[in-house]
Amino acid sequence: MAGHAGLRDRVAVVTGASGGVGRVTARLLGERGAAVALLARGEVGLEAAAKDVRDAGGRALPVAVDASHYPAMRDAAERVEAELGPIDVWINTAFSSVFGPFTELDPEEFERVTRVTYLGFVWGTRVALERMRRRDRGVIVQTGSALAYRGVPLQSAYCGAKHAIQGFTESLRCELRHEKSNVRITMVQLPAVNTPQFDWVLSRLPKHPQPLPPIYQPEVAARALVYAAEHPRRREYWVGGSTALTLLANKVAPGLLDRYLARTGYRAQQTSSLPPTGVGNLWQPADGPGGRDYGAHGAFDPSAHGRSVQLWASQHHGALAGAALAGGAVLGLLRRRRNGRPG
Repeated sequence: MAGHAGLRDRVAVVTGASGGVGRVTARLLGERGAAVALLARGEVGLEAAAKDVRDAGGRALPVAVDASHYPAMRDAAERVEAELGPIDVWINTAFSSVFGPFTELDPEEFERVTRVTYLGFVWGTRVALERMRRRDRGVIVQTGSALAYRGVPLQSAYCGAKHAIQGFTESLRCELRHEKSNVRITMVQLPAVNTPQFDWVLSRLPKHPQPLPPIYQPEVAARALVYAAEHPRRREYWVGGSTALTLLANKVAPGLLDRYLARTGYRAQQTSSLPPTGVGNLWQPADGPGGRDYGAHGAFDPSAHGRSVQLWASQHHGALAGAALAGGAVLGLLRRRRNGRPG
Protein backbone atom coordinates (compact mmCIF):
# COMPACT_ATOMS: atom_id res chain seq x y z
CA MET A 1 0.00 0.00 0.00
CA ALA A 2 1.48 3.33 -1.00
CA GLY A 3 -0.08 6.74 -0.57
CA HIS A 4 -3.56 7.62 0.62
CA ALA A 5 -5.17 5.88 -2.35
CA GLY A 6 -3.83 2.62 -0.92
CA LEU A 7 -6.34 2.79 1.95
CA ARG A 8 -9.39 3.96 0.01
CA ASP A 9 -12.16 1.35 0.19
CA ARG A 10 -9.93 -0.90 2.29
CA VAL A 11 -11.26 -2.51 5.46
CA ALA A 12 -9.32 -1.48 8.55
CA VAL A 13 -9.77 -2.55 12.18
CA VAL A 14 -8.63 -0.39 15.11
CA THR A 15 -8.73 -1.78 18.64
CA GLY A 16 -8.99 0.70 21.49
CA ALA A 17 -10.77 3.02 19.06
CA SER A 18 -13.07 4.80 21.51
CA GLY A 19 -10.45 7.23 22.82
CA GLY A 20 -6.92 8.53 22.61
CA VAL A 21 -4.57 7.37 19.85
CA GLY A 22 -7.01 4.75 18.57
CA ARG A 23 -9.74 7.39 18.27
CA VAL A 24 -7.62 9.67 16.07
CA THR A 25 -6.26 6.73 14.06
CA ALA A 26 -9.79 5.64 13.17
CA ARG A 27 -10.68 9.17 12.07
CA LEU A 28 -7.59 9.45 9.86
CA LEU A 29 -8.44 6.14 8.24
CA GLY A 30 -11.92 7.53 7.58
CA GLU A 31 -10.37 10.59 5.93
CA ARG A 32 -8.53 8.25 3.59
CA GLY A 33 -11.80 6.63 2.54
CA ALA A 34 -11.42 3.36 4.44
CA ALA A 35 -14.19 1.30 5.97
CA VAL A 36 -13.25 1.29 9.66
CA ALA A 37 -14.25 -1.23 12.30
CA LEU A 38 -13.87 0.35 15.73
CA LEU A 39 -13.30 -2.13 18.56
CA ALA A 40 -13.39 -1.11 22.24
CA ARG A 41 -15.38 -1.72 25.42
CA GLY A 42 -17.03 1.68 25.88
CA GLU A 43 -20.23 2.06 23.87
CA VAL A 44 -20.52 5.81 24.46
CA GLY A 45 -17.00 6.48 23.22
CA LEU A 46 -17.42 4.01 20.36
CA GLU A 47 -20.51 5.72 18.99
CA ALA A 48 -18.79 9.10 19.14
CA ALA A 49 -15.72 7.65 17.42
CA ALA A 50 -17.89 6.12 14.70
CA LYS A 51 -19.43 9.54 14.09
CA ASP A 52 -15.92 10.98 13.73
CA VAL A 53 -15.14 8.42 11.03
CA ARG A 54 -18.38 9.05 9.15
CA ASP A 55 -17.93 12.82 9.35
CA ALA A 56 -14.43 12.34 7.91
CA GLY A 57 -15.81 10.49 4.90
CA GLY A 58 -15.37 6.85 5.85
CA ARG A 59 -17.69 3.99 6.71
CA ALA A 60 -17.79 2.98 10.37
CA LEU A 61 -18.74 -0.15 12.26
CA PRO A 62 -18.52 0.18 16.07
CA VAL A 63 -18.17 -3.16 17.87
CA ALA A 64 -18.19 -3.33 21.68
CA VAL A 65 -15.70 -6.02 22.69
CA ASP A 66 -13.11 -6.72 25.39
CA ALA A 67 -9.79 -7.31 23.60
CA SER A 68 -8.56 -9.61 26.37
CA HIS A 69 -11.05 -12.36 25.42
CA TYR A 70 -10.06 -14.36 22.36
CA PRO A 71 -13.52 -15.83 21.55
CA ALA A 72 -15.06 -12.35 21.68
CA MET A 73 -12.33 -10.99 19.40
CA ARG A 74 -12.84 -13.86 16.98
CA ASP A 75 -16.56 -13.15 16.86
CA ALA A 76 -15.86 -9.45 16.33
CA ALA A 77 -13.57 -10.21 13.37
CA GLU A 78 -16.24 -12.45 11.84
CA ARG A 79 -18.79 -9.66 12.16
CA VAL A 80 -16.41 -7.15 10.57
CA GLU A 81 -15.85 -9.36 7.53
CA ALA A 82 -19.55 -10.17 7.24
CA GLU A 83 -20.57 -6.49 7.28
CA LEU A 84 -17.58 -4.66 5.76
CA GLY A 85 -15.63 -7.27 3.82
CA PRO A 86 -12.19 -8.91 4.08
CA ILE A 87 -9.90 -7.21 6.59
CA ASP A 88 -6.92 -5.49 4.94
CA VAL A 89 -5.42 -3.64 7.92
CA TRP A 90 -5.49 -4.42 11.64
CA ILE A 91 -4.11 -1.84 14.08
CA ASN A 92 -3.76 -2.83 17.75
CA THR A 93 -3.91 0.10 20.19
CA ALA A 94 -6.09 -1.18 23.06
CA PHE A 95 -4.50 -1.13 26.50
CA SER A 96 -5.09 -0.53 30.17
CA SER A 97 -2.74 0.22 33.03
CA VAL A 98 -2.24 0.82 36.74
CA PHE A 99 0.09 3.50 38.09
CA GLY A 100 1.95 2.75 41.30
CA PRO A 101 4.91 0.87 42.81
CA PHE A 102 4.87 -2.82 41.90
CA THR A 103 4.44 -3.98 45.50
CA GLU A 104 1.33 -1.80 45.89
CA LEU A 105 -0.51 -3.36 42.93
CA ASP A 106 -2.93 -6.20 43.57
CA PRO A 107 -2.07 -9.42 41.71
CA GLU A 108 -5.49 -9.33 40.04
CA GLU A 109 -4.82 -5.81 38.77
CA PHE A 110 -1.43 -6.75 37.35
CA GLU A 111 -2.96 -9.77 35.64
CA ARG A 112 -5.77 -7.66 34.17
CA VAL A 113 -3.32 -5.13 32.69
CA THR A 114 -1.34 -8.00 31.19
CA ARG A 115 -4.43 -9.60 29.70
CA VAL A 116 -5.67 -6.38 28.10
CA THR A 117 -2.39 -4.76 27.07
CA TYR A 118 -0.44 -7.86 26.05
CA LEU A 119 -2.95 -10.61 25.29
CA GLY A 120 -5.28 -8.06 23.68
CA PHE A 121 -2.56 -7.52 21.05
CA VAL A 122 -1.93 -11.26 20.77
CA TRP A 123 -5.59 -12.09 20.22
CA GLY A 124 -6.07 -9.19 17.81
CA THR A 125 -3.06 -10.38 15.83
CA ARG A 126 -4.30 -13.97 15.94
CA VAL A 127 -7.77 -13.27 14.55
CA ALA A 128 -6.29 -10.99 11.88
CA LEU A 129 -3.79 -13.64 10.80
CA GLU A 130 -6.44 -16.35 10.70
CA ARG A 131 -7.98 -14.39 7.83
CA MET A 132 -4.97 -12.71 6.22
CA ARG A 133 -2.82 -15.83 5.86
CA ARG A 134 -5.53 -17.56 3.83
CA ARG A 135 -5.49 -14.65 1.39
CA ASP A 136 -1.70 -14.14 1.64
CA ARG A 137 -2.11 -10.39 2.10
CA GLY A 138 -2.77 -7.86 4.82
CA VAL A 139 -1.05 -5.52 7.26
CA ILE A 140 -0.86 -5.67 11.06
CA VAL A 141 0.38 -2.62 12.96
CA GLN A 142 1.34 -2.90 16.64
CA THR A 143 1.23 0.26 18.73
CA GLY A 144 4.41 0.14 20.75
CA SER A 145 6.21 2.52 23.05
CA ALA A 146 9.65 3.59 24.10
CA LEU A 147 8.68 1.57 27.18
CA ALA A 148 8.81 -1.58 25.03
CA TYR A 149 12.60 -1.26 25.37
CA ARG A 150 13.08 0.81 28.52
CA GLY A 151 11.07 0.22 31.69
CA VAL A 152 10.24 3.13 33.99
CA PRO A 153 9.14 3.20 37.63
CA LEU A 154 5.46 3.19 38.57
CA GLN A 155 4.42 1.43 35.33
CA SER A 156 5.69 -2.13 35.83
CA ALA A 157 2.58 -3.85 34.46
CA TYR A 158 2.40 -1.66 31.35
CA CYS A 159 6.15 -1.82 30.67
CA GLY A 160 6.12 -5.60 31.06
CA ALA A 161 3.26 -5.90 28.58
CA LYS A 162 4.95 -3.62 26.03
CA HIS A 163 8.19 -5.57 26.30
CA ALA A 164 6.19 -8.75 25.73
CA ILE A 165 4.52 -7.30 22.63
CA GLN A 166 7.94 -6.44 21.24
CA GLY A 167 9.24 -9.98 21.69
CA PHE A 168 6.03 -11.56 20.39
CA THR A 169 6.06 -9.39 17.27
CA GLU A 170 9.70 -10.17 16.49
CA SER A 171 9.02 -13.90 16.83
CA LEU A 172 5.97 -13.73 14.59
CA ARG A 173 7.79 -11.63 11.98
CA CYS A 174 10.41 -14.36 11.65
CA GLU A 175 7.72 -17.01 11.23
CA LEU A 176 6.00 -15.02 8.48
CA ARG A 177 9.33 -14.58 6.70
CA HIS A 178 9.96 -18.32 6.97
CA GLU A 179 6.59 -18.94 5.30
CA LYS A 180 7.45 -16.35 2.62
CA SER A 181 4.13 -14.77 3.53
CA ASN A 182 2.98 -11.51 2.00
CA VAL A 183 1.28 -10.55 5.28
CA ARG A 184 3.25 -7.66 6.81
CA ILE A 185 3.66 -6.80 10.47
CA THR A 186 5.28 -3.63 11.78
CA MET A 187 5.52 -1.80 15.09
CA VAL A 188 5.41 1.90 15.92
CA GLN A 189 7.27 2.96 19.07
CA LEU A 190 5.56 5.99 20.60
CA PRO A 191 6.62 8.64 23.12
CA ALA A 192 4.42 9.91 25.95
CA VAL A 193 1.06 10.94 24.51
CA ASN A 194 -1.67 13.30 25.75
CA THR A 195 -4.61 10.89 25.96
CA PRO A 196 -7.52 10.48 28.41
CA GLN A 197 -5.83 7.50 30.08
CA PHE A 198 -4.35 9.79 32.73
CA ASP A 199 -7.86 10.89 33.71
CA TRP A 200 -9.32 7.38 33.95
CA VAL A 201 -6.36 5.14 34.79
CA LEU A 202 -6.37 3.27 38.11
CA SER A 203 -3.69 4.94 40.20
CA ARG A 204 -1.96 4.32 43.52
CA LEU A 205 -0.10 7.65 43.31
CA PRO A 206 -0.65 10.51 45.79
CA LYS A 207 -0.98 13.01 42.92
CA HIS A 208 -2.59 13.04 39.47
CA PRO A 209 -0.58 10.86 37.03
CA GLN A 210 0.86 12.43 33.91
CA PRO A 211 2.87 11.23 30.89
CA LEU A 212 6.63 11.25 31.30
CA PRO A 213 7.58 14.48 29.45
CA PRO A 214 8.02 15.48 26.69
CA ILE A 215 4.38 14.90 25.76
CA TYR A 216 3.00 14.61 22.22
CA GLN A 217 -0.53 14.99 20.89
CA PRO A 218 -2.38 11.82 19.81
CA GLU A 219 -2.48 13.12 16.23
CA VAL A 220 1.31 12.65 16.01
CA ALA A 221 0.98 9.02 17.06
CA ALA A 222 -2.02 8.38 14.82
CA ARG A 223 -0.28 9.79 11.75
CA ALA A 224 2.60 7.41 12.40
CA LEU A 225 0.29 4.40 12.72
CA VAL A 226 -1.54 5.20 9.50
CA TYR A 227 1.74 5.80 7.70
CA ALA A 228 2.98 2.41 8.93
CA ALA A 229 -0.20 0.79 7.58
CA GLU A 230 0.51 2.38 4.21
CA HIS A 231 4.25 1.51 4.32
CA PRO A 232 4.49 -1.76 6.30
CA ARG A 233 7.83 -3.06 5.03
CA ARG A 234 9.76 -1.29 7.80
CA ARG A 235 10.26 -3.40 10.93
CA GLU A 236 9.37 -0.46 13.13
CA TYR A 237 9.07 3.31 13.33
CA TRP A 238 10.25 5.59 16.14
CA VAL A 239 8.10 8.62 16.95
CA GLY A 240 9.45 11.57 18.93
CA GLY A 241 12.98 12.64 19.67
CA SER A 242 12.54 11.41 23.24
CA THR A 243 11.83 7.89 21.96
CA ALA A 244 14.98 7.86 19.83
CA LEU A 245 17.12 9.26 22.64
CA THR A 246 15.69 6.83 25.19
CA LEU A 247 16.23 3.76 23.02
CA LEU A 248 19.74 4.78 22.03
CA ALA A 249 20.72 5.74 25.60
CA ASN A 250 19.35 2.44 26.89
CA LYS A 251 21.67 0.57 24.53
CA VAL A 252 24.71 2.57 25.60
CA ALA A 253 24.18 3.26 29.30
CA PRO A 254 21.21 1.38 30.79
CA GLY A 255 22.62 1.60 34.31
CA LEU A 256 22.85 5.37 34.05
CA LEU A 257 19.19 5.47 32.99
CA ASP A 258 18.29 3.28 35.97
CA ARG A 259 19.81 5.81 38.34
CA TYR A 260 18.32 8.80 36.52
CA LEU A 261 14.79 7.35 36.49
CA ALA A 262 15.06 6.25 40.11
CA ARG A 263 15.84 9.86 41.02
CA THR A 264 13.36 11.67 38.73
CA GLY A 265 10.75 9.16 37.53
CA TYR A 266 8.36 9.45 40.48
CA ARG A 267 8.11 13.23 40.41
CA ALA A 268 8.06 13.49 36.60
CA GLN A 269 5.01 11.24 36.32
CA GLN A 270 2.80 13.26 38.69
CA THR A 271 1.28 16.70 38.60
CA SER A 272 0.60 18.87 41.64
CA SER A 273 -3.13 18.06 41.47
CA LEU A 274 -4.99 15.43 43.45
CA PRO A 275 -5.63 12.16 41.58
CA PRO A 276 -9.00 11.50 39.88
CA THR A 277 -11.46 9.57 42.02
CA GLY A 278 -14.23 7.16 41.15
CA VAL A 279 -13.25 6.72 37.48
CA GLY A 280 -10.75 3.95 36.72
CA ASN A 281 -11.29 1.89 33.56
CA LEU A 282 -9.35 -1.25 34.45
CA TRP A 283 -12.40 -3.44 35.05
CA GLN A 284 -15.16 -1.39 33.41
CA PRO A 285 -14.88 1.21 30.64
CA ALA A 286 -15.12 4.81 31.80
CA ASP A 287 -16.96 5.60 28.55
CA GLY A 288 -19.47 2.78 28.86
CA PRO A 289 -23.19 3.05 29.74
CA GLY A 290 -23.62 5.79 32.31
CA GLY A 291 -20.19 7.18 31.45
CA ARG A 292 -19.20 9.90 29.04
CA ASP A 293 -17.19 10.30 25.86
CA TYR A 294 -13.63 11.27 26.80
CA GLY A 295 -12.54 11.99 23.23
CA ALA A 296 -8.98 11.77 22.00
CA HIS A 297 -7.10 14.35 24.08
CA GLY A 298 -6.19 14.35 27.72
CA ALA A 299 -5.61 17.26 30.06
CA PHE A 300 -2.15 18.25 28.78
CA ASP A 301 -2.95 20.19 25.61
CA PRO A 302 -0.99 23.31 26.67
CA SER A 303 2.28 21.37 26.99
CA ALA A 304 1.86 18.75 24.25
CA HIS A 305 3.76 18.84 20.95
CA GLY A 306 1.77 18.63 17.73
CA ARG A 307 4.63 17.54 15.48
CA SER A 308 7.64 15.22 15.55
CA VAL A 309 10.79 15.78 13.51
CA GLN A 310 11.90 12.28 14.52
CA LEU A 311 8.79 10.79 12.89
CA TRP A 312 9.68 12.54 9.63
CA ALA A 313 13.23 11.23 9.92
CA SER A 314 11.97 7.71 10.60
CA GLN A 315 9.75 7.87 7.54
CA HIS A 316 12.60 9.17 5.34
CA HIS A 317 15.56 7.28 6.77
CA GLY A 318 16.60 6.01 3.34
CA ALA A 319 16.87 9.50 1.89
CA LEU A 320 18.64 10.77 5.00
CA ALA A 321 21.14 7.91 4.88
CA GLY A 322 21.80 8.66 1.21
CA ALA A 323 22.29 12.34 1.96
CA ALA A 324 24.66 11.49 4.82
CA LEU A 325 26.72 9.22 2.56
CA ALA A 326 26.82 11.85 -0.17
CA GLY A 327 27.84 14.49 2.35
CA GLY A 328 30.57 12.24 3.70
CA ALA A 329 31.88 11.62 0.19
CA VAL A 330 32.00 15.36 -0.52
CA LEU A 331 33.80 16.06 2.76
CA GLY A 332 36.29 13.33 1.98
CA LEU A 333 36.93 14.76 -1.46
CA LEU A 334 37.46 18.24 -0.03
CA ARG A 335 39.92 16.92 2.54
CA ARG A 336 41.88 15.09 -0.13
CA ARG A 337 42.09 18.24 -2.25
CA ARG A 338 43.09 20.34 0.75
CA ASN A 339 45.92 17.89 1.44
CA GLY A 340 47.05 18.13 -2.18
CA ARG A 341 45.98 14.63 -3.14
CA PRO A 342 43.92 13.94 -6.29
CA GLY A 343 40.25 13.16 -5.89
